[in-house]
Amino acid sequence: MWVVDGKLLASYLALVTLLMITPGPDMLFVLASGIRGGSRVGFVAAVGVAVGETVHLLAAAAGLAAVFQAAPALYDLVRFAGAGYLVWLGVRTLRTRGDGVAEGRRGASGTRRAFWRGMLTNVLNPKMALFTVALLPQFVDPARGRVAAQLLLLGACFLVLEIVVDGTVGLAAGRVRRVLVRRPRAARGVDVASGSVFLGLGVKLAATR
Repeated sequence: MWVVDGKLLASYLALVTLLMITPGPDMLFVLASGIRGGSRVGFVAAVGVAVGETVHLLAAAAGLAAVFQAAPALYDLVRFAGAGYLVWLGVRTLRTRGDGVAEGRRGASGTRRAFWRGMLTNVLNPKMALFTVALLPQFVDPARGRVAAQLLLLGACFLVLEIVVDGTVGLAAGRVRRVLVRRPRAARGVDVASGSVFLGLGVKLAATR
């Protein structure tokens, strides 16, 4: 017997795929990271985002989403911390515009930075915890038992699709970067665009309740 009902799983995969290909904060972050740092940086940023989502999945299972709902002040604290971090990234990128090419050549240090940035950006967005706890239970069938196993499978599918979709965006963004950064002026323009995306994401997160 399948852990999850086949029809429910098919519906879930279709819905999550649709959500993943719709541009959102995670995809825009990965896109900006890939354009600024290259294909490897973009893909690793997507992996970091997925790891951050893993934290939300575990937190939702532990009931953290319910805590956010019961304590709006805590929710706002995490939300503003995430917004502040994104704004800091945006300002830093704008101040160091033109250095994106060098950052893309830093090898392991650049990819590690992309991973942690992607993870922190996702973890510090408390809406993801609420989204997770609202979405997954709709595709769980308690009559089949093993509810934890069902949630685990659904969460794993979510993470795989996130890496596939956002990782592809990161890789593609790196290819675009190769074309854009052949001239110093274009390289600065890439950094301005990336920094603007980070700033926009931070402002949106701070303004959205």
